[in-house]
Amino acid sequence: MCASVKRRCELSVAVPASLVSDVPHLREKTFKIGLVGRAVAIFCVDEVIVFPDLPGVDQSRDTRLIAAVLSYMETPQYLRKRLFRLVPELRYAGILPPLRTPHHPVLNRVRDLGFGEYREGVVVSSTNAGSFVDVGVERSVLVSGVQLSVNSRVTVKIVELGRHLKAVLASRGEVEAYWGYRVRVSDVGFGCLVKEGGFDLVVATSRRGVRFMEVVDKLVGRWKKACRVLVAFGSPSAGLFEILEREGLRLGDVVDFVVNMVPNQGTATVRTVEAVYACLGVLNLFVSGL
Repeated sequence: MCASVKRRCELSVAVPASLVSDVPHLREKTFKIGLVGRAVAIFCVDEVIVFPDLPGVDQSRDTRLIAAVLSYMETPQYLRKRLFRLVPELRYAGILPPLRTPHHPVLNRVRDLGFGEYREGVVVSSTNAGSFVDVGVERSVLVSGVQLSVNSRVTVKIVELGRHLKAVLASRGEVEAYWGYRVRVSDVGFGCLVKEGGFDLVVATSRRGVRFMEVVDKLVGRWKKACRVLVAFGSPSAGLFEILEREGLRLGDVVDFVVNMVPNQGTATVRTVEAVYACLGVLNLFVSGL
């Protein structure tokens, strides 16, 4: 199991609703979103934000698809049947790669549980004694004295093993390991998202930006002081410069850094998914311990 320690600051990634607009079939769209899900999990991203990038165009179908697939991936396998209905967006969920993050345990027996271990679970019943939570083993664990909503997802900490399995409610914040990402769909464009988001540092990726190594010292210095960081990506058909122009804004006025993470690229374009891996990989070399 991965034992990665989560970041000191909260890292968000913003992707446009047009992320999968360049592939026609749902199977290929699902696979592409799955690559993004793997990337953000590999590099310990805390939040994925999907924002509309075509003003005046209804992009609800695309945002619903991206959010559904990413949320499904982030959910531990043993909870998916309880939390997700059969919906068209998840028709090809079977091709998605597993995340294998710390909150996706592969051990599924009571004997495998450890005292003090954290688990994601779903409330299966609630009584006067408390709530019973499915944590992916043969028997549910009891959270004493708390009546929780059935089918709600919770994080618990195992406090008693053996014949009587017991746990207490926990928060993701108290888990020392990386505990997955959350998905948020923004109903406003990128410019408003940044202005209203309360981020301490916003980094935009673009081939028209400054080479990363030219600003690395300043960027890392800002990162060290930040509590909330946003890294944003363009769409297959338009970069962030063009996306902001559609909103009547200038990218340089909205973000703190516009950075080219793939200088001297050998291809005419770098696809959004490729940019996510390249950018987060490079940043990880310099800020993984921050």
